[in-house]
Amino acid sequence: RKVAVRYVLLPLLPMIFGILLSGLNMCMGGSATSCEECLLIHPSCAWCAQEDFGRGRTLTSRCDFSQNLQKRGCESQFIEFPSSSTSVLKNVPLSSKGSGPTQYDVTQIMPQKISLSLRPGDQTWFEVQVRQVEDYPVDLYYLMDLSLSMKDDLDTIRNLGTKLAQEMGKLTSNFRLGFGSFVDKNMSPFSYTAPKYQENPCNGYKLFPNCVPSFGFRHILSLTDKVDRFNEEVQKQMVSRNRDAPEGGFDAILQASVCKERIGWRKEAYHLLVFATDDVPHLALDGKLGGLVQPHDGRCHLDGNNEYSASTMMDYPSLALLGEKLAENNIYLIFAVTKRLYVIYKNFTALIPGTTVEILDQDSKNIIQLIINAYNNIRSKVELTVWDHPEDISLSFTATCQDGQPLPGLRKCADLKIGDTVSFNVSVEARSCPPRGTDQSFTIKPVGFKDRLEVAVDYRCDCSCSRTARANSSICSSIGTYNCGTCRCEPGYLGARCECQEGETSSMYLSACREAEGKQVCSGRGECSCNQCLCYESEFGKIYGSFCECDDFSCARHKGILCSGHGECHCGECKCHAGYIGDNCNCSTETSPCISDDGQMCSGRGSCVCGRCQCTEPGAFGDTCEKCPTCPDACGTKRYGCIECRLFNSGRLADNQTCQRLCKDEIITVETLKTDDPGAVLCLYKTDNDCVMKFTYSEHANGQSVLTALQEPECGGGPDAMMVLLAVVGSILLVGIVLLAAWKLVITIHDRREFARFQSARSRARYEMASNPLYKHPISTHAVETDFNMYGKSYNGGVH
Repeated sequence: RKVAVRYVLLPLLPMIFGILLSGLNMCMGGSATSCEECLLIHPSCAWCAQEDFGRGRTLTSRCDFSQNLQKRGCESQFIEFPSSSTSVLKNVPLSSKGSGPTQYDVTQIMPQKISLSLRPGDQTWFEVQVRQVEDYPVDLYYLMDLSLSMKDDLDTIRNLGTKLAQEMGKLTSNFRLGFGSFVDKNMSPFSYTAPKYQENPCNGYKLFPNCVPSFGFRHILSLTDKVDRFNEEVQKQMVSRNRDAPEGGFDAILQASVCKERIGWRKEAYHLLVFATDDVPHLALDGKLGGLVQPHDGRCHLDGNNEYSASTMMDYPSLALLGEKLAENNIYLIFAVTKRLYVIYKNFTALIPGTTVEILDQDSKNIIQLIINAYNNIRSKVELTVWDHPEDISLSFTATCQDGQPLPGLRKCADLKIGDTVSFNVSVEARSCPPRGTDQSFTIKPVGFKDRLEVAVDYRCDCSCSRTARANSSICSSIGTYNCGTCRCEPGYLGARCECQEGETSSMYLSACREAEGKQVCSGRGECSCNQCLCYESEFGKIYGSFCECDDFSCARHKGILCSGHGECHCGECKCHAGYIGDNCNCSTETSPCISDDGQMCSGRGSCVCGRCQCTEPGAFGDTCEKCPTCPDACGTKRYGCIECRLFNSGRLADNQTCQRLCKDEIITVETLKTDDPGAVLCLYKTDNDCVMKFTYSEHANGQSVLTALQEPECGGGPDAMMVLLAVVGSILLVGIVLLAAWKLVITIHDRREFARFQSARSRARYEMASNPLYKHPISTHAVETDFNMYGKSYNGGVH
């Protein structure tokens, strides 16, 4: 379905490009003088081949967007506008099983052949599907290092064939096995070359005194389904001995890959090459140590004894050559190496596609499980490669694996099960046009598969109107070639119809090229030729007009962009697109971005200028001036718009949709409200039940408005009337008692003072009225006695 949509949209892309780029008309600015030049400017450019198009003194470009050409009077049948396209030539459905009577017609990639017509700069797409079919035949060639250090490994694999066939039989019903071995080049300094070592390189070696002469590569058993033959041949093998640590395994890999007939690789089978060794390989240029300067030619060099005959004539193959030959012959290479070599061979896998590495035990006892794991790993992934990729074509891949998610830039799917189908969308774009008559093609091929997609390419670089070009046409005064609506004049002739000769510069012609008397000829930006101005080319843009008085680059700019990108430059003046105004078209007339959530223009705190709010209320900010903690109405707005409707689901805005639309602030409820934050505004209001609700309003640095509110409004208890009355009466009585006590205290103090004053006066009076006690009149005897009785004690001493 995705592919179908893409193919529907594909023809519309140039038109879409034209609409998007209408403000930057590179087609007219490219100064194309022919249809072919126009098509190369941009894939959205079209050419008008209509004969009478653009007649008049103003030089009109025939190269423009197709919709512009139609508006300017070019009929659709005269518009040259080729586009890229894809044609499927062969599309056999994918197979579901690999063995059985249909094994020779198995298809694992779809389609198998397509044709692309590419216009430079214009993209086209096609889809590739790949499936790992079940029960696919397998050819496994076991290539073993038979240097002396591998002696214990040779003992281990003597019955490998039977066991391996049993395990592989669980994965495929069609399995064949082959065997080959290698040591190194039988020459110095890679091997022992002294006469005493010719027949027995182990001569004098106490640990193992007998071994066979060194050899480069020896093909021992061609691929066969008779596993007993494998066991028999392995039983016959003996190890050899080379001189240096690295082995000549890459020589052996290359021969096992390219000698297809000798090895017995089947076309309809997976090709597995198991490379077992316990040391590093010799690489290209190592052969120079032995005087081998000839690079490897990549060909098969097995002699009549199935031995590598060019071992001492050519250098070791390079990694690039190995990768090329392995891919060319659809061979998966499995490095079975000891643990200490794992990292080295892992690096090789990054340079050789379709290669895996597994850790081999010291005596190869885990070789069967190793091969099974490697085989399952190979069957669990699909990776596409491109062969014969033309330099002027760019490819980009998008993989869609089992999860169905597109993965741009990837051409590989992993973690697959046998029978899974994956797809790849391939985008193709031609960057240029090759020489006429050049045929291009390339191949897309899954790594290790025989199946491939062949892609033929032809280029849409020529215009169909060029096929009817007429030499010496009467339209061109019989001295030029009429081609796609224009004349190509013979040397020495000029004009739209070749009507003038060079050098005709009389005063009559020159006056026709001046905008007014005293003005420069062609405004100083062109030459007068054949009664009309031919404008100079400019690196800044196009110069045009009857007198070259106009251009498309001298208009006002905004941030370096001509007419702000929202208009077209016409003769020094910006012609703004709909919805924009201003000298440089930078001011949008759109007001919808200024409408706040409550439907007001700039929240009633500013004005909309050029599509943006300019806040006039002090303290207001935000895209629509919606934020203003210090505004007089801020507390009221947040009360009705957030606190009441969202927190308590009450108030006039309690409708959920309205509340959710207006209130986008973060609301935090607390038991105790802190009011010491200097950046927060304290708001409070009285509720319907005479309680007081408090909250603070603040703005975080990230632009988020935050309301911190009490969980519940603060409410006080109502007064008890009886208690108030008793308290008042009690207070009055208490005050009266206190006043009486104070009055009584004052009176008592005053009385005591008066009484004391009285007692003092009385005492003085009594003393004055009394007789002198020192003198007693005789007549007053009784009185003296009486006085004595009263004062006898006091004056007892005085009587005597």
